[in-house]
Amino acid sequence: MKLTLDAPTLYAELLKGVRSMRQGNTQLLGITSGGAWLAQALQSDLSLSGKAGQISSAMHRDDFAKRGMAHSAQTVIPFDVNGQDIVLIDDVLYTGRTIRAVLNELFDYGRPARVRLAVLVDRGGRQLPVQADFAAARVSLPENQSLTLARSDSGVFSFNIKEV
Repeated sequence: MKLTLDAPTLYAELLKGVRSMRQGNTQLLGITSGGAWLAQALQSDLSLSGKAGQISSAMHRDDFAKRGMAHSAQTVIPFDVNGQDIVLIDDVLYTGRTIRAVLNELFDYGRPARVRLAVLVDRGGRQLPVQADFAAARVSLPENQSLTLARSDSGVFSFNIKEV
């Protein structure tokens, strides 16, 4: 059986979930790159002022020596994180290692009041004790498959599932 995921439908669920998580001082922070795309779309669809932030895991990854740092993987946080309610947005939650690295990066910028995680898809397979506060979908994939979010030039989201 081939797994198919309808990214636009899941995005609509993510939008509902993030809307319910928001409070007065909530700021959206998308994890590079799929999470950043989602955070930008959420910022617009929730009619929030300003821009969503983008955070990279590159500098704090435990496999930095192997992966290196991509040019596009830059952290840009257009707000003071101190005392803020931060909702981290990611496309796919898998091992938890990216979230660990992102939290280290975030705390380099200050001390938020609270940090929560909303993801489009939780695929299981955790290696660290990390869980999403909201997941639009939960699926199981074999370790030899990767799941990535793609975005067309017109901004339409889709998923790529491939063997690794």
